[in-house]
Amino acid sequence: MFSNLRNIFGLLVGAAVGAIIFFVSIFPSQHKILFSEDRFEIVDEMQAVAEVMEQVRHEFVDSVDDDVLIEGAIQGMLSELDEHSHYLTVEEYAEIQRNSAGSYAGVGLNVSLEGGQVTVVSPLEGAPAQRAGILPLDVVVSVDGIAVGGEDLAETVERLRGIPGTAVTVDVRREGEKGTLHFSLVRANIQATTVYSEYLGDGYGYIKLAGFSDSTPSDLGHAVDHLMQRSKPNLLGVVLDLRDNVGGVLGAAVKVADAFLDEGLIVRGNGRVRDGRFEEFATRGDILRGAELSVLVNGGSASASEIVAGALKDHKRARLVGERTYGKGSVQTVMPLTNGRAIKITTSRYFTPSGSIINGIGIKPDILVFAGPVRARYSENGNFGLAHDDDQLQEALRIIGFNSLETE
Repeated sequence: MFSNLRNIFGLLVGAAVGAIIFFVSIFPSQHKILFSEDRFEIVDEMQAVAEVMEQVRHEFVDSVDDDVLIEGAIQGMLSELDEHSHYLTVEEYAEIQRNSAGSYAGVGLNVSLEGGQVTVVSPLEGAPAQRAGILPLDVVVSVDGIAVGGEDLAETVERLRGIPGTAVTVDVRREGEKGTLHFSLVRANIQATTVYSEYLGDGYGYIKLAGFSDSTPSDLGHAVDHLMQRSKPNLLGVVLDLRDNVGGVLGAAVKVADAFLDEGLIVRGNGRVRDGRFEEFATRGDILRGAELSVLVNGGSASASEIVAGALKDHKRARLVGERTYGKGSVQTVMPLTNGRAIKITTSRYFTPSGSIINGIGIKPDILVFAGPVRARYSENGNFGLAHDDDQLQEALRIIGFNSLETE
């Protein structure tokens, strides 16, 4: 049996190597990318993988299906690259496609980091969290029994999301309540809202971007149109809030930056493959027609948010207010595999128009303002509260010429 398995694995290895050699013969320009060593050394390494699988199948204390071993090998290979490269199951790949389109499966909670705690900004109207009774200002203590810490915002969001119809438990702490409140929720398809806006009076407005999906650029256009209508004859200034915006679709970020710029480089990417090397430039037309602009950022502003913030800062279109951004200056490409699966791997690192490196460093704001205990909150119902006590927002408003929120 042992020798038969070895022969089978040998055939699989030979077939795989043969396929790679065939691919290289058709696409010789890719030869250096596919082969960093002699092909016989690659055969030796693949044979080692086959031998490990063979030993695990026979010697491991529990029986393990071959597909589990192969999937684990792929996951391990990608996890060794960097923290952003992953193997995607059928369900995970489908979820990424929904997220890019502006919808996802989850419980419908907008959360942010406040005072080192994952805090509910607002539950989406009609979503499972809102129907169950989770409220703004609730502090998320655990998800599915796993404790949530202040450094876990992105991980918490990931845990709240999942496949429609699956269950998830959320424990929250609420001011005035003894102990924690326990909620058992069922995930549902959520139509994500990434753009919120509020007219503040006297020709000034506020726009919050909660993420970047395919619909974000057009939704931004609608928000600005609304502010223009309210501020006749002229819109004088806008605060663009990118705090705790962990990113999203690269193309959407480019279009958002382009909306505020008349010309110039938006972002430059550098990678080994052709698609990983790119430059994106602004086209003529400023959506604000020259109105003053300030941008709010913090340690939760990452990836696509940093592309927008970096472009607007380097072209002196806006001043950044808040805290240094996260520092995720890399682009991940999702590559479909067979049977509905995919891999997501880092294919490029990007730079601001001035050539500044973002990855691992972040972007320093023009005006450093540390977050106070209170953050302005905006929900899809148009409730814009606590803005008076938001130190970062107050500074962002001050530098565009608006000094009071008393008019609305």
